[in-house]
Amino acid sequence: MPKTLMSQHDSIRAVEWKDNHLVLLDQRKLPHNEQYVQLYSAEETAEAIRNMVVRGAPAIGIAAAYAVVMAARKSYKQYPHDWRKRLEAEIEILQNARPTAVNLMWALRRMCSALDEVQGDPEEPLLELAQRLHQEDIDANYRMGELGSALIAPSHGVLTHCNTGSLATGGYGTALGVIRSAYSNGKIQHVYADETRPWWQGSRLTAWELVKDKIPAHLLCDSAAAHLMKQGKVSWVIVGSDRIAANGDVANKIGTYSLAVNARYHGVKFMVVAPTSTIDLGTANGADIPIEERPQEEVLNVANQRIAAHHTLAWNPAFDVTPASLVDALVTEKGVVECPTTEKIAALMAS
Repeated sequence: MPKTLMSQHDSIRAVEWKDNHLVLLDQRKLPHNEQYVQLYSAEETAEAIRNMVVRGAPAIGIAAAYAVVMAARKSYKQYPHDWRKRLEAEIEILQNARPTAVNLMWALRRMCSALDEVQGDPEEPLLELAQRLHQEDIDANYRMGELGSALIAPSHGVLTHCNTGSLATGGYGTALGVIRSAYSNGKIQHVYADETRPWWQGSRLTAWELVKDKIPAHLLCDSAAAHLMKQGKVSWVIVGSDRIAANGDVANKIGTYSLAVNARYHGVKFMVVAPTSTIDLGTANGADIPIEERPQEEVLNVANQRIAAHHTLAWNPAFDVTPASLVDALVTEKGVVECPTTEKIAALMAS
């Protein structure tokens, strides 16, 4: 499929560098308001990551890369002879912004590895690197879109969870990139998107992206997914990931594990789509992945309106871990791994 045709379903960019600063589409305001946040420092960017102005593992990494550019510019201006040392504190702030998404650390390592080679003012070479990382992500998403689409036999529909599109990446998307590509190729006719409680990424973000790009879709409650599968309306569940362990275990938005279990029971294929920057060979298996627990208010309230009885307590893990044994295909920009194992993951990363 020519990229020009695929790009008919690629109209959104949530992370951009303009002039001398970072611009983020505020995902907390969607779908009702398309507001942009102007950021000029690493501290502001870290706060935006923590507060989910920007979210999605690849998008978080790209935003952090641009934040390093702004931090280095400030450090060099204030301490031209000691700017690298002064930069360390701001790098640490970015590292601690969110714990589960490995792309954040990957992007920071790429940026920090370039520091020693910089002579003089670091802004231009670091900006060039950050923009290259951004473009590499978009190119990888298009490649994954092609590879994932090739796995799908013509079918009525597919099911996705959370948001894995342009809003979660540099552009086009991981799992939603596969869906965009498959729709462009005539492989699928319809998309079903989980609401994805408690942050409603499916309702607010994925549905918004699909409407924007004129891809037919229905929204469903997370708990309706098994019934949908039983009726034979989907052939694949297609999701992204925030971190993949060396053995192929997948950390993704809470609710993904339930989908994988239900998919296996109903004979529905389960696809994970993520760039190799999401694979963490330093984490042996899913049990070693730190799972972020977010404030209980996110479960107890909706849009600052309390929906639970007063004095109720809530448990709010942001992610769960799907065992590799439930994954039929892992799609990366380097290729497809069917039924991933430690050995298959290691071979992919070595290729």
